[in-house]
Amino acid sequence: MKFFTFKLIIEPEEDQKDGYYAYSPELPGCYSNGATIEEARANMRDALEQHLDVLLENRELFRIVKQDERPVFTELFTLAVPSYNNRRKTGTIF
Repeated sequence: MKFFTFKLIIEPEEDQKDGYYAYSPELPGCYSNGATIEEARANMRDALEQHLDVLLENRELFRIVKQDERPVFTELFTLAVPSYNNRRKTGTIF
């Protein structure tokens, strides 16, 4: 048995009211969602297992996009940026 590690990306649904969307860039077309991050994670694990089962049953070769082996830290930043009109008044246009 081989073990593979898949990157999991969980993002808020577009309208941010319907929970979270989960996918793996290594397996295009494999995605899931959930009301919470934990639910999206669990649903995505099930989706990954089912996706791989179908590919193996159909004897389809699947390409796993190799990700960089180094640990990656990602974070979202929310920054306040003055409006264009305020910058124009103060002369600080960059």
